[in-house]
Amino acid sequence: MRLVNDKLFRERPDGAVRLIGGYCAGCERVHFPQGDTCPYCSLSECTESELGPRATLWLFTSVLRPPPGYRGQVPFGFGIVELEQGLRVVTRLTEPDLAKLHRGMTMKLVISPLHTAEDGERVTTYAFAPEPTV
Repeated sequence: MRLVNDKLFRERPDGAVRLIGGYCAGCERVHFPQGDTCPYCSLSECTESELGPRATLWLFTSVLRPPPGYRGQVPFGFGIVELEQGLRVVTRLTEPDLAKLHRGMTMKLVISPLHTAEDGERVTTYAFAPEPTV
C-alpha cells in the first residue's frame, strides 16, 4: 500500500488516522496542510499538529465524471468538513450518495483506496466517512 502523499496524513500504530497540519504559536491557529510559514500571520516557526479524527459535514456533492488525470473510481463524494479544531477542509468523502449525507452530520477520518498504480500497488488517500448513528 502506498500513500498518495505521506505529508498529508498518517496512520498511527494503534490504527487511528490523523491529518498532518501545522500550529502557529504566534496566532494560535492550525492550518492544513502543514507548512513552515503560517498562512494567517506569516510567522515562520510553525510546528506539526495532528488534526482530526472527527469532523462535521458542511457542504457536499457527488463527483460523477473523473477529473483530468484522475485514475480512481467514480462516483465519489467531495465536500467541506469542519474539524474538531475549528479548521474547515476541502476533502474527499467515502459516501457518493447525496441522499445519505446531510449538513451537520458527524464524519470520521479514514484511509480510503484511491487507485492501483502501474506497478500494481494500491494507492490510498484520506477521506471522511459518515459516522454510524446509534
